[in-house]
Amino acid sequence: MSLDRRLHAFRDDLADKALEGSVKAARFVEGQPARLGVPVAALRPRPDAASGIDTELLFGEAVTVFDRDGGWAWVQAKSDGYVGYLPESALASDANQPTHHVIVPRTFVYPRPDLRFPVSAALSMGSRITVVGEAETRGTRYLLLADGRAVVAQHCLALGDYASDDYVAIAARFLETPYLWGGRSGFGIDCSGLVQLALQMTGRPAPRDSDMQAAGLGAVIAREELRRGDLVFWKGHAGIMADERTLLHANGHTMTVALEDFEAAVQRIGWLYEYPTGYRRPVA
Repeated sequence: MSLDRRLHAFRDDLADKALEGSVKAARFVEGQPARLGVPVAALRPRPDAASGIDTELLFGEAVTVFDRDGGWAWVQAKSDGYVGYLPESALASDANQPTHHVIVPRTFVYPRPDLRFPVSAALSMGSRITVVGEAETRGTRYLLLADGRAVVAQHCLALGDYASDDYVAIAARFLETPYLWGGRSGFGIDCSGLVQLALQMTGRPAPRDSDMQAAGLGAVIAREELRRGDLVFWKGHAGIMADERTLLHANGHTMTVALEDFEAAVQRIGWLYEYPTGYRRPVA
């Protein structure tokens, strides 16, 4: 059985020690823990900035690092198991364990707990931060980070707490967000990234790519059963039913996250590519 390189760390010269006996490699290593230290980083199939983006990692997300070479790190994401290359400079120490996560599509990081200060960074929903204290300035409450910076408190929750159990409503908060192939953030997102992030923000794990989601996310249903929250899959595309007649999806037609009449979307996409290949209900 061949292993999916997207979910298993193996090369001819090096592989994850957990795969010893399953793959051939010159050397097996356990890897070292690290976290993403920049707001968003592209994960690529090769150590080449000109190669395509498979997915993205968000600030504070945990990875296992198997190799560092030539300014690139070969890593596996803890959240969904995705394997790829990102700039070594995007990594930070695993010493500070995150305590909170961002629950709004986008938020700013300030150098001090004061919204009048110039913004030092922006973080996406799903980013993880380590909070060491709190402060209030002119009625706005902030969470303080270990480096002295601050984020608006109402934009975050403690890890394990979620703002909503409604992943459709969470996905809808990304309406008009630009479409980005491989994107998985509030700054740019693709179809399966929207599905995954919306589910993750309700505490439900989900695979990253549309083929993975179509193969095993929830239960198979018939087209006639479609209701709010169900997923529709095409070859290489995924969408969420906002209601029985409306599809919510990040798409290359509008180049945004958009709402579209489902039957019209089926005809439009079918004319260009194919008709839906399956329907699934991620939550019973």
